[in-house]
Amino acid sequence: MLKMTMSASDLARIRFAFSPLWEVAASVRVLKEPARHPLHQSWLAEVGPRLQRGTADFSLLFDLVPTPTKYLPGFLAPTPSTQRPTLAAELEDLRAVPSDSVRAMIEDAGRPASGPVRRLHADPDRELHRLAQAIESYWQLAIEPWWPSMLDLLEQDARHRGALLVEGGTDRLLNGLSPKVRWRDDGLRVAHRYLSGTRALDGRGLVLVPSTFVWPTVFSKLEPLWPAALRCPSRGVAALWAPEQRTVPDALAAVIGKSRALLLTELPSPRSTTELSRRTRMSAGNASQHLIALREAGLVSVRREGRYVLYSRTALAEALLASATDHRW
Repeated sequence: MLKMTMSASDLARIRFAFSPLWEVAASVRVLKEPARHPLHQSWLAEVGPRLQRGTADFSLLFDLVPTPTKYLPGFLAPTPSTQRPTLAAELEDLRAVPSDSVRAMIEDAGRPASGPVRRLHADPDRELHRLAQAIESYWQLAIEPWWPSMLDLLEQDARHRGALLVEGGTDRLLNGLSPKVRWRDDGLRVAHRYLSGTRALDGRGLVLVPSTFVWPTVFSKLEPLWPAALRCPSRGVAALWAPEQRTVPDALAAVIGKSRALLLTELPSPRSTTELSRRTRMSAGNASQHLIALREAGLVSVRREGRYVLYSRTALAEALLASATDHRW
């Protein structure tokens, strides 16, 4: 059991953040122990072949994520400095970790180092850049196609937790994070298998990081280089991967075409062209052409989130779908 003692300053600095880089590290853990993560079987089935077809060397990334997870080197996923950092921004933070800190964290792992990890220990500056390049390649194959939906789920979780804070204060917020996390007046207790003792946060605050891949456990991050972080399972992860049985209304398909009607049914939340292509089995080019037509017709709207272009149904599209579903044409 880990106990975090928190001052009034720490409690005042509690905030939420999302971390693409943490999701990379946590997803590697899922890939290395698939039997322990039944919620992610659908994702595993799609990602495995994608990674096998790739040409990047992920050995250092995979070697840094131990299974069972006793200690994950903190430099692999620094605490987010903003609420919604991009992967590029977090990789900059990774590359900026001091060499002495990288070596110390590798040594703190207390396990035999592989060849790639020994090379990182010997030359952190060079190998951190190589690690960042491997993470970018991994991201494109294993996370990016799903990221808009993942981010939407994480944001919904943060909004829910924020509502608990409004309704019941810090006590309600912290006690609602996970069955493994409990707040008492003398500190925050986190049930860990390999981490115990008492740690003072010393006014650094606590960053709450909802995570897709962390289920069913929680991870604490306490290295003094960064604010403390607590990574907890997001609500609704099972629904994220579960295949959704969406029926394309025949009446709507007869008017705008089956492909465009299918795209509209796949937009209960904002999604990118890449994700829509994956979900509908259309090529990215074909999906893009249909989305352009739907936008020109006023049935979808577009907004940019960093490097992503996300499509959403408009009020007109919602009315058309409701009408077609109810057979009131």
